[in-house]
Amino acid sequence: MIDQSKAAVVRFGAFELDLDAQRLLKNGRQVRLQPQPFKLLRLLTNQPGKLVTREEIQAALWTNDTFVDFEQGVNFAVKQVREALGDRAENSIYIETVPKRGYRFLAPVTVPARDETPEIRIPAEPFLQRALWENIVELRLSEEQHRKHLRVLTIAIVCLSVACVVLFFLRT
Repeated sequence: MIDQSKAAVVRFGAFELDLDAQRLLKNGRQVRLQPQPFKLLRLLTNQPGKLVTREEIQAALWTNDTFVDFEQGVNFAVKQVREALGDRAENSIYIETVPKRGYRFLAPVTVPARDETPEIRIPAEPFLQRALWENIVELRLSEEQHRKHLRVLTIAIVCLSVACVVLFFLRT
């Protein structure tokens, strides 16, 4: 568990979660995130690699006197966090769904010292973890794009083949 009570920023992949300003940054640019999903992301990054149950999420996001459909609320908050991170449930990079139990944050999380300036690098091991994670994310995204291109190419070849067959039969 990461002690976020003293942390101003939590880093993972290309992201920084600024806890004081309550904002999410990707490569220095702000990513829009509503308050409830922000709380959820904070909770998940506080316990990287560990299961956070739906009940823990419910307790962290809503008070006891709040009357909402918690199941739908949790699902919606997770969906918004995934959208902000560019993550998908089917091919998860950051948030793993543990069916009927909860969620697990997959990326390595680092907490830089409060007085660390942007010019000072984080220690070697967290820096390497972050660099590796960013490469994993880039590889997964490029893999996904490659699959899309193959699908489009396959459809184009099939359409072209059908057109050739139709033209052949029309000429005869």
